[in-house]
Amino acid sequence: MHDFQPALSPPTQRLLVVSNRLPIVLEKKSDGWGLKPGAGGLVSALAPVLSHRGGLWVGWPGMALERGGAWEAVLDAGYKERGYDLLPVLLSEEEVKDFYEGFANGILWPLFHDLLGQCNFDPSFWYAYLQVNEKFAGSVLHNSREGDFIWVQDYQLIHVAEYIRHQDESARIGFFLHIPFPPLDNLLRLPWRGQILRALLAYDLLGFQTPRDSRNFLTCIENLLPEVEIEERGPITEVRAGSHTVRVGAFPIGIDFRSFDTAARSDEVTRRTAELRQRMGPAQIIVGVDRLDYTKGLLERLKAFRNALQRHEELREQVILFQFVVPSREGVPEYQALKAEIDRLVGEINGEFSMAGWVPVHYHYKSLARRDLLALYRMARVCLVTSIKDGMNLVAKEFCAAQVDGDGVLILSEFAGAAAQLQAGALLVNPHDIEGTADALKAAFEMDEEERRRRMEEMRTIVREQDIFWWVDYYLQAALGTVPHDFRALKEYFPPMGFEEYL
Repeated sequence: MHDFQPALSPPTQRLLVVSNRLPIVLEKKSDGWGLKPGAGGLVSALAPVLSHRGGLWVGWPGMALERGGAWEAVLDAGYKERGYDLLPVLLSEEEVKDFYEGFANGILWPLFHDLLGQCNFDPSFWYAYLQVNEKFAGSVLHNSREGDFIWVQDYQLIHVAEYIRHQDESARIGFFLHIPFPPLDNLLRLPWRGQILRALLAYDLLGFQTPRDSRNFLTCIENLLPEVEIEERGPITEVRAGSHTVRVGAFPIGIDFRSFDTAARSDEVTRRTAELRQRMGPAQIIVGVDRLDYTKGLLERLKAFRNALQRHEELREQVILFQFVVPSREGVPEYQALKAEIDRLVGEINGEFSMAGWVPVHYHYKSLARRDLLALYRMARVCLVTSIKDGMNLVAKEFCAAQVDGDGVLILSEFAGAAAQLQAGALLVNPHDIEGTADALKAAFEMDEEERRRRMEEMRTIVREQDIFWWVDYYLQAALGTVPHDFRALKEYFPPMGFEEYL
């Protein structure tokens, strides 16, 4: 078990996390304001870190608000007890539309996920992006103190360091990109590619999820900014731009393994698992848990499941796909269209294959309570992750951590960052290969118990050893100019060519 030892010393040096969203969601109720935990991999990953070490989380509270409202007291009371403070950055409805929905999620998100046809290169989005990044930087500057380490998270806030440097060149600022970094050919489509690259060079340490992401960034720098010097030093590369040096490395994000493992073994989850098992009968469970997004391969997953039932009749009445889709960006037309297509496919599959006492797809469009999520992870024979492209995918790691009985199978997309770490234990699939994914489902249910347990134990060991505290500690040590002697550079994953079946 990994024991977290803070890299920042002395303890008075705070960790100041900056992300687009705060780790909570404010709710306007009839009797006042309420709070609920935020969803998503970034929140589940970083909230335990700040709870352990304390600090300040800077972010947008999720709606257009004005200072002086009753919501401020609710926000303060709700999270101070968790060991860290929250600092809300307020955005107007127009800023949310042009910065968040426009530039961040209408340009950078699809571009970085190889979905160029989804990009809308409206110049007004760019100016809104800069304006909001400057606003975030101002909040950090007004609330930081000497010795803080400022850790900016993800693609929405790339320019924060550049604005901070205008007033404080000595600030220690790191950046972590939770989504993939695009290859050169894709980045060239971005009209503001040079500004984005130079803004990233304002940080002290750039962290990426995988060696491929790091390599893509360095290739873009090498070709588009030839005046910059690049020097590889083991797992960390140094990039010198004028008098400033930025360190670049791959730091695969983890989860709080101990929390998931302990909770999955709890009496509450054990009882819930037994209840679900009794309710579902003898059928084996496939579980999918995803935010509504076109990068998650939800349509490909449903098509593969339908193909498996069509071509492998022995799976009929024996397996059930439990698919949970967490609502996201419901006001965006592309996401509304995706949900409509998911609804249609689920209806078609259930209409084609349902029999008395057996419905093949149990589809739920809602968030899932932690107890129920852990119970599903624990009882499932298969977790199916079919991302078209994913920075990491923490669902895969959560499934492994909750598999305390140790006999489940992870079917994992080759295009998820988690494939690099979990390749020895997972069944890796190309989500575009509908028949291949269907065959992987069949193989998962035919796999003997000994092999299932061996594969799961290999993955649980990795998720346990390279947990969220390992991630933050190694990142911060690299940011301070040292690399631990036991740091193991992540080996890049390259999918096989697929010729084996013809040999």
